[in-house]
Amino acid sequence: MTPHIAIVGAGLGGLLLARILHVHGIVAVIYEADSSPMARTQGGQLDIHAHDGQVALAAAGLAQEFRAIIHPGGEATRVLDRHGAVLLDLPDNGSGGRPEVLRGDLRRILLESLPAGTVQWGKKLVGVVALGRGRHELHFTDGSRTTADLLVGADGAWSKVRPLLSNATPRYVGTTFVETYLHDVDTRHPATAAAAGGGVLFALAPGQGFFAHREAGGVLHAYAALQRPLEWSAGIDFGNAAAAVARLASAFDGWAPALTALIVDSDTVPVPRPLYALPTGHRWDRIPGVTLLGDAAHLAPPAGEGANLALLDGAELGQAIAAHPHDIETALAAYESKMFPRGAEAAREGHEMLALLLGAGTPHALVDFFSRMGAP
Repeated sequence: MTPHIAIVGAGLGGLLLARILHVHGIVAVIYEADSSPMARTQGGQLDIHAHDGQVALAAAGLAQEFRAIIHPGGEATRVLDRHGAVLLDLPDNGSGGRPEVLRGDLRRILLESLPAGTVQWGKKLVGVVALGRGRHELHFTDGSRTTADLLVGADGAWSKVRPLLSNATPRYVGTTFVETYLHDVDTRHPATAAAAGGGVLFALAPGQGFFAHREAGGVLHAYAALQRPLEWSAGIDFGNAAAAVARLASAFDGWAPALTALIVDSDTVPVPRPLYALPTGHRWDRIPGVTLLGDAAHLAPPAGEGANLALLDGAELGQAIAAHPHDIETALAAYESKMFPRGAEAAREGHEMLALLLGAGTPHALVDFFSRMGAP
């Protein structure tokens, strides 16, 4: 008898899992809280690595579709100090192994690869009831219910599935990113465009900095990063754009105008993104009929690994289920035995990278890091 597989969350990991299962002739249903694929923006550029994200996409039969959405030149990397002096400028020569794509484009090709009806939109999970023998009943805010023989939490940092397995909750890591955008940057903001270069920009000082990335169509997508208590951002009225911009700009007093323009000239209202993480090495005992992938399993500070890990989690879980379609517990145990150490290592690296980017030795410590690695 074919089990009913319920995936909660239509992010990259959940979609990749459903795609792998589809390739192997196994039906799954994704339950997504958003009302439609376009209900909200999907974030910016992602560097998809040859050893994990690209492996997952190839396993899903989507390597050609992936290559079609790559942003040429996106791997170029530039490091500046607070005065705008260029400390490192690495071109994108096509050999970096981490091509850049827009998250929205990647999500689109995954959605297009699934049969109609695979994703059930507007299904916000409100609760789960264990029925025994690995079966669970899912309750949604629209009043509907469904029963699953296998439940996969692919629902991100604040997963509603995680409490079935673990008491762990994400904790603030002491850094807040504030998201901004500049549009038509080369024409309207030429000094900032010149400072940013053609790919990734790191403009750093101890405890603060800017991260920005070129996107197609003359867009510069940026984050102002600040090591501050959580109360700091909570005390800013981001509903009052002018006041929020003034408060943010004051934190970067003395920085090069081409850099502070990422705040003061933003074409969008600044949005705070406090960074949270699960405990490094987060894991759980095997509980029948349920598992997690991606940020739901191993949320960590951003270091270019989150999307790649979610994709690989989805691929390996799908392959394990396909290998053991009538023994779900064996499949889940096989998947988790690889996922746990991989997630722990990525979390350690994420915390180390955040310390490198904003620590006492920055920006020169980052330059040294790139020099040792050869290229990002």
